[in-house]
Amino acid sequence: MLFPHRNGLLCTAVLTMVPLAGQWLNYPTPGIPRTADGKPNLSASAPKTPDGKPDLSGIWTMNPAPYGVNIVTDLKPGDIQPWADALYKERQENLGRDNPTTACLPSGPAFNLNPVAMTRIMQTPGLIAVLSEDLTYRQIFMDGRPLPKDPNPGFMGYSVGHWDEDTLVVESNGFNDRTWLDFGGHPHSEDLRITERIRRRDFGHIDIEETLADPKIYARPWTIVIHAALITDTEILEFVCAENEKDVRHLVGKASDDRRNAVEVAPAILSKYVGTYDFRFPENPTQVVAIEVTQEGDELLLDFLGDKKPLIPRSSTSFSSNGNPITFVTNDQGVVTHLVLQAAEGDLKAPRRASK
Repeated sequence: MLFPHRNGLLCTAVLTMVPLAGQWLNYPTPGIPRTADGKPNLSASAPKTPDGKPDLSGIWTMNPAPYGVNIVTDLKPGDIQPWADALYKERQENLGRDNPTTACLPSGPAFNLNPVAMTRIMQTPGLIAVLSEDLTYRQIFMDGRPLPKDPNPGFMGYSVGHWDEDTLVVESNGFNDRTWLDFGGHPHSEDLRITERIRRRDFGHIDIEETLADPKIYARPWTIVIHAALITDTEILEFVCAENEKDVRHLVGKASDDRRNAVEVAPAILSKYVGTYDFRFPENPTQVVAIEVTQEGDELLLDFLGDKKPLIPRSSTSFSSNGNPITFVTNDQGVVTHLVLQAAEGDLKAPRRASK
C-alpha cells in the first residue's frame, strides 16, 4: 500500500454539505503569537503551563518520514524473526488489503505515525489526551500510576508519563497483536513496549524519539525520530469509518501483477523523471511529504515515507507502484513539471521540486 489513508479505502472528507464557517474550520486560533502580517509565528518560544511545564496543547500533524511505511528501516535483516519478515512481505504482495484500518479498526501503534489525520493534544496536570479525527484517542496518565503488569491487551494500549525537565517521557504497553507497527505491515506481539521522549522545541514543532522493544519478534530495541507540526486557524473534522467492511472485497490483485503488464522504456527517458516531488494529502494540505524518484540502471524507484518500490512502466509516461497508478507530466519544452497520483480522492498532483 503506497498511500496510508486515514480509513484505508475512502478518506475524502465531505465538506460541501455544511458551510465551512459552521464547522469552525477557518476560526483563528486564539492566544498564538503572530508575525506583523498576521501569520502564526511558529518559531516563537514554546508555551508553558501555569506550573512551568511545556504546554503540548494544540492540533498537530505528524511527518514520519522515513519510517511511516517501513518503521524497521534502520534494523538489519537478521534483527527480525523470519516468520515476521515473511508476513510483512506477504502483506506487501497483497497491497495491504488486510490492514486493520480497512476493517474500521483502530490503528494501534501506527497512530503515532499518521501523516494524514490531524490530532488534538489536550493537556492537564494529571492526564494528557490525544484525539484523532476518526474518533480514536490515547490517554497518557500523569498521576504517578505504574503501567499495568498484566494488562488486558487493547488496540491503543496503556500509557503513563512523567516530565524529565522539559521532555515528556511516555511509556506504553498492553497492545493487542491485531494491529501493525507501520503502514507497510510490520507485525508486533503483545509484548511490545514503546517509550516516547516528546519535546516541544518551539511554538510550532514537536520532536519525538520513539523507542520500540518487542523481543518476541525483533532482536533488539530501536529508536526512530519523528516530527510534528502545529496546525493553526482550523479544527479537526470528525469522520467515521463506515463503508470499508463492505468495500474491502473490491481490493483485489497482487503487487507482482505490475511486472506482467510492464513495457520497456529507454533509460534515457527514465532519467528525466528523477527528482523530488512535493506531495500533499488532500485531507491535510499543510503537510508536505517528499516523494523521491531515483534511477538504478534501467529501473525507476519511488521512495515514499521510507517505502522504496520499483516504478513499473505502463507507457513512457505512466507507471505503477504497488498497484498505484502514477503519471509524469511535462511542459511544452519537455521538462517534467509534476507527477499525478490516482487515488480514492481523484488525481493528486505533486509538483517537482526545483533542482539546487
